[in-house]
Formats: sequence, structure tokens, C-alpha cells
Amino acid sequence: MEPQPPPLAGITVVAVEQAVAAPFATRQLADLGARVIKVERIDGGDFARGYDTAASGLASHFVWCNRGKESIALDLKDPRGLDVVRRLAGQADVFVQNLAQGAAARLGLDAATLCAAHPRLVAVDISGYGAGGPYADKRAYDMLVQCEAGLVSVTGTPEQPVKAGIPAADIAAAMYAFSGVLAALVRRGVTGRGGPVEVSMLESLAEWMGHPLHHTMHGGTAPARTGLAHAVIAPYDAYPTADGGRVLLSVQNDREWRRLAEQVLGRPELGVEPEYATNAARVRNRKDTDRFVAEALGTLGTGEALARLEGAGIACARLRDLGEVAAHPQLAARDRWREVGTPVGPLKALLPPITLPGGRAVRMGDVPALGEHTEALLRAVGMTDDEIAALRRDGVAA
Repeated sequence: MEPQPPPLAGITVVAVEQAVAAPFATRQLADLGARVIKVERIDGGDFARGYDTAASGLASHFVWCNRGKESIALDLKDPRGLDVVRRLAGQADVFVQNLAQGAAARLGLDAATLCAAHPRLVAVDISGYGAGGPYADKRAYDMLVQCEAGLVSVTGTPEQPVKAGIPAADIAAAMYAFSGVLAALVRRGVTGRGGPVEVSMLESLAEWMGHPLHHTMHGGTAPARTGLAHAVIAPYDAYPTADGGRVLLSVQNDREWRRLAEQVLGRPELGVEPEYATNAARVRNRKDTDRFVAEALGTLGTGEALARLEGAGIACARLRDLGEVAAHPQLAARDRWREVGTPVGPLKALLPPITLPGGRAVRMGDVPALGEHTEALLRAVGMTDDEIAALRRDGVAA
């Protein structure tokens, strides 16, 4: 049977984007076969290009979020540069922007304006806090939104709240923008009309706070910060092993606890003693519960501890650093790594996690250099050699 084409083949996306939220959203679209045109500033481009040089001289955030795109560098403060973007948007199926609040509207690149001019266009506004309300004009960086959404309040140790180690607010907004585009395209297929899509970082991350938020609103108390432990389940933590590793285990019910006590801890009596027989009792006596587990696992090497736990049917994992994740045997066994072209040569990247069996191989395009496709895209909107030369001479295009 002939492989099916990528699901977004034939869809063109224009993105005036920066940092993580919009670029990560449009990278998902590119991975599914869409053509993504990335509009960048002429003076350095997307500022995420300058975050670090860890990826063989390129910024790790940029490499992660921008494969498979075409880069055009324009000065949108010049009417000629803005005109190019409007022409591109007029030819597109999807437009995405995450400029500072109000900037897109001043340029006429907000979703409402573009959709009024182009009824089939799906146009996405990604913001920090939404278009209205007292926070609409506040600067919104990932760490700040993590704080405003309460994620930091439930992450960390009892003594110290900490932010997530990944840009959780950016990623949340990106994935809702991605799914919003897909939903709007399906609706367009039925009605023939596109329309605006609005996503805010705060509202996206607040949705992800569902469990602790409902726990607090309806239960009256916020879940405690417990590090790697779980606020309402015990044992559920990382425990050191004899060879310097750490093993995380999770006991989800009292049957599992009895198996753990008998087959791993060698203390079957703990499975029935009232102080430990139920999860509520173990949480009340968390210190002793954790001590019993730590004493048993501390005599075993990491591999042996995992084997014992798995043999007893206890959910467990190895606490890995990022170097170990890059060499993870499961990712290797499932052949999840590929090479992606970049301006400094090929770099390893994970296949996107959406797998569509029966389709053609996933398109993981190159990471573009700044302005790599400027000339081709200017010609595509009908500009002549003289017009292109003038834009370059005047610093409007690069």
C-alpha cells in the first residue's frame, strides 16, 4: 500500500515568532508536513539564536524549536518589509505571532485584522496573559508565568520553591496553539472559513495546574512541596542505592505495598501493621516508611534494586541525568534518533513523539540560517531583482 502523505502537506504557515512558545508550536506543524516560513528581525533574528552556543556553536533552544523552517529576515518597521509579510500572510493557510502585547495590532498582524482580510486564514495570537484584563500588558517570560500560575509554589522542597527545569509555560502555550491550529483547520474544512485562535501562557499553564488547583479550591489546602516525593502517596520517592545511583519507586495501592514489604524489604509484617497497612497511614508515618525502603535499597546496586522491584510488580525508574537520557536504551531500541541539518553541520534530534503508522517518513527539515530563504521568498511574492536589491541596500531585508 502506498504510504500516506504527511497530514499537513500543502499547508503553508507564516510565523512572526521568537523565543519558545510560537516557534515550538510551528515546529510541530513543520514536523507534520507544513511549510513554515519564519519571519525574523534583520538585526540578529529570533533572539533565541543568541541564548547560548551549546549546540556546536548554535543556540540549543533555537535548534530544538526551529527545524524544518524557511527563514526570511525583514525590518517590519519599514512599510516595505511589512508589506512583504502581509503578502506572505495573504498566500498562507496559517499565521502565528507571539510579539509583545499590542505590537502585532499596531502592525496590522493581529489575528482579528488578518482574518477579516483573509476569511480562510487561521491566525494565532500567542500572548503571556491574554488580550484583556489587568495583566494584558505585563511582560511575560516563562519563569514569571510559572510563578503567576502557581507551578513554582508546588515544585521544590518544603523549604524552597523552585521553577521547573524546562520552560513549562512556553511549552504549554505552544502545544495549545498547535492543537488550536489543527482544530481550526478541521473546522475550515467543514465551513470554508478560518478564524482567530487565541492562546495565553498563563491560561495554558493554569490548565496544567488542574490537580493541585482543584485540591486547593475544593479541599481547602494546597498540596505540600515534597521534592521528588508525592504529597499524598507513600512510598513515592527516589532512594539511594549501594553503587551511588538513585531509584524512584511508586506504590499506588495497599496490595503493592504488601508485595514491596514482603519481596523487597524483607519485612512482611509491615504490610499488615496498622501504622503502614494503608496509604493514609503511610503518609502519616512517611519518615519511617521512607526509612524502611531506603535501608533495603541501600544494600543493593541500582540494577539489582530495579530487578527486585520489577519482580515484585512495583513501578520504578532509574533517576537519569541528561547524558543518560541521550543514551537511553528504550529510545535507541525504538530508533528514535535522527540527524538534522544545521548551518554548522548535522546534529542529533529526536523524532517527534506523534507517530503515524502507515505514513511516509517524518520530515525533519534543516535548521535555517538567518535569512537563508529571503531572496526566494521575496521572489515568491512577486518582487523584481531591482526591488529585492533596493530592500537589501536599504537594510529592509537580509
